[in-house]
Amino acid sequence: MKEYRITILGSGTCVPSLKRSSSSVLLEGTDEKILVDIGPGTIRRLLEVGVVIDEVDAIMLTHFHPDHSAELPAFIFSTKYPAPMRREKSIRLIGGTGVRNFYENLVSAFQNYLALPEGLLKIEELPECGKNDRIFTDFTFEWMSVAHRPESRAFRFTTGTDFSVVYSGDTDYSENLVQLARNAHILICESAFPDGAKTDGHLTPSLAGRIASMAGVRHLVLTHFYPVCEGYDIEAQCRKTYSGRLTLARDLLEIEIG
Repeated sequence: MKEYRITILGSGTCVPSLKRSSSSVLLEGTDEKILVDIGPGTIRRLLEVGVVIDEVDAIMLTHFHPDHSAELPAFIFSTKYPAPMRREKSIRLIGGTGVRNFYENLVSAFQNYLALPEGLLKIEELPECGKNDRIFTDFTFEWMSVAHRPESRAFRFTTGTDFSVVYSGDTDYSENLVQLARNAHILICESAFPDGAKTDGHLTPSLAGRIASMAGVRHLVLTHFYPVCEGYDIEAQCRKTYSGRLTLARDLLEIEIG
């Protein structure tokens, strides 16, 4: 029987915090380990849950802001040592429009120290929406653009038992996210600022709850908390619009999935 697991590696933002690393989620199937976002602190958090970088099969970027992508150079650089090359299996880098150019700019900025041998890194650029059941072994994969950056994508992973997990990435209110999360078992959704402190491009607890309710989500996991959230009852604000199972993410939180 296949076993699946989600670990919230980073539940925070760009603001330095001893409590919360920047955005990252580890999705594990029987045959694959997938990193969704790779903000600062991700590699250390991986080690804390017993995963070394050589085990990661894919890195997926919801968008290119540093709190979701800045540890990518360190990850790639680390795969090259001890010399001449430690990593043997290929790794996928998956993202929205411009992901290949994003990686090539990193290679240029770091003077080719991030260049990997041909075939070791496979880059896949996602259009605005789509579905693919061949990218991963353990999951059917769907995605849609959301309201944050031109390259922003939300992701949906469905297991062979039709258990589905959706990850919003950063987004404002988005009908696409409602559609992608329709009847999902778990929605991991950003809730960056409390109600009353709404910021363009981000959600509040009641807005995230509204999306989850409209989509019929069974379990809502709120994440990506700016420090201002610590002074508010985030759960109570979300309960204004959502009555289902609710979890407030923390670093190293593990969630079992079917």
